[in-house]
Amino acid sequence: MEEIIKDYNTDREKLALPEYGRNVKHMVEHLKTIEDRAKRSEQAAAVVKVMEILNPSVRQQDDFEHKLWDHLYMIADFDLDIDSPYPMPAKEELSSKPARIPINKKPVRATHYGRNIESIIDLITKQEQGEVKTELIRTLAIYMRQQYLIWNKDSVADETIFSDIEKLSEGRVKVPEGITLSRISSDANSSRPGIGNQSGSGKKARKKNFQRKK
Repeated sequence: MEEIIKDYNTDREKLALPEYGRNVKHMVEHLKTIEDRAKRSEQAAAVVKVMEILNPSVRQQDDFEHKLWDHLYMIADFDLDIDSPYPMPAKEELSSKPARIPINKKPVRATHYGRNIESIIDLITKQEQGEVKTELIRTLAIYMRQQYLIWNKDSVADETIFSDIEKLSEGRVKVPEGITLSRISSDANSSRPGIGNQSGSGKKARKKNFQRKK
């Protein structure tokens, strides 16, 4: 019995641009074997058309034809002598890695409020004392109370929120005396985002409608 040899993609040479597939890679390798330059250039243009069909999303990009020819050179490992509408790009130009995006690694001190709360507090600290700053603090406190109720408890004292603001600001924001927050209705939905609780009255109404249809 003959042994069956399995050919896995993981054992093959890694593709520079997998979206075009291995057959396009074979086509490009065949281009290099064509001795006549004019014929080689003609076949290269045909391969580019195939690449456009296989990767139609490239048409949504600006100057997509230029990008297709650049991709052809990349698949050929920048070793392809042809007459093309665009010059062969430098290998370093297309193979260079993008610059790293800086990531804020500073730990979030209060995860139930989120990192943005700390940024907002930083902005409030730069605001001059007055009615505007007081209203900003009150608005922030109301939002923080909403976030607190979503992830923690059924109720929270205003003083707890005020204390958290001062702690998160490291004392840079002092909550003015006498500031009050709007009351939360007892019917307000404090469930987690994406989870909608049905009120009892709503259930009863739907039950009556169902009985009428019967």
